Amino acid sequence: MGDNDVSVVTRIRRLLKGEPDSREDLIELLDDKRWTAVLEKQELRMLKGVLQVSQMQVREVMIPRSQMVVIDHESPTPQILRTIIECGHSRFPVIGEDRDEVVGILLAKDVLRFCIESPGADLMLSTFMRSATFIPESKRLDTLLQEFRSSRNHMAIVVDEYGGTSGLLTIEDVLEEIVGEIDDEHDPEETAHIEPHGDHWNVMALTRIDEFNEYFESQLDDALYETIGGLVMGALGRMPRRGEAVSSGGFRFRVAQADRRRIHRIEVSREDVALAGE
Repeated sequence: MGDNDVSVVTRIRRLLKGEPDSREDLIELLDDKRWTAVLEKQELRMLKGVLQVSQMQVREVMIPRSQMVVIDHESPTPQILRTIIECGHSRFPVIGEDRDEVVGILLAKDVLRFCIESPGADLMLSTFMRSATFIPESKRLDTLLQEFRSSRNHMAIVVDEYGGTSGLLTIEDVLEEIVGEIDDEHDPEETAHIEPHGDHWNVMALTRIDEFNEYFESQLDDALYETIGGLVMGALGRMPRRGEAVSSGGFRFRVAQADRRRIHRIEVSREDVALAGE
């Protein structure tokens, strides 16, 4: 151990001034500004992330069912390829009759290899599907991360107490809870689900459709999708890109913030106002 390492350890011991009584005390201690003299901001963030992940459950960070990008078991090969290319994911749940029936996991690399080796041939999904791993909403993230590492399986389907599909979670989602989101996608100032902003509203993608209807006194259909993000993705039939827009129920929905796996924020305007401004 070098002189610099000894110095850091000594300074950490001085800052602690006794042993914390609980994990919460330790997390609170890491918020102390004195730690910035010892560790970089990103290092502190990761330390807190490790401690917090050990107390978090799958339901807190999973991608909800309404925002899952899935492949129907009867999808033709061109449609499967289009979904893979447009979304850029490496793994896709394959569904049967509906989203509650996940019959397997399809890896993009398997499909692409088949298309290169057998150009023009029809893909038999049952031949390439991997077994799906199912986990309860209450599973702890640290336990799941260990299972991901030992099994080398990077995706799990989350089910509720009745056996229905609640969402999905990947190893990348768990790791992001430790290292943090890129470009601060979950802005702590955006606490309200719906916020007016000039001639439009900023709406979080996870806003429930019934909440949206109550706010706007509208009648959007929530039979197929539970959230506004799910409605937008369903209208496009794929994972939308930033800037893309759709119209439904007298509203124009424009994707304002999204990444490869989910929509985060949507700009909503009355369709008559949106048309007048174009």
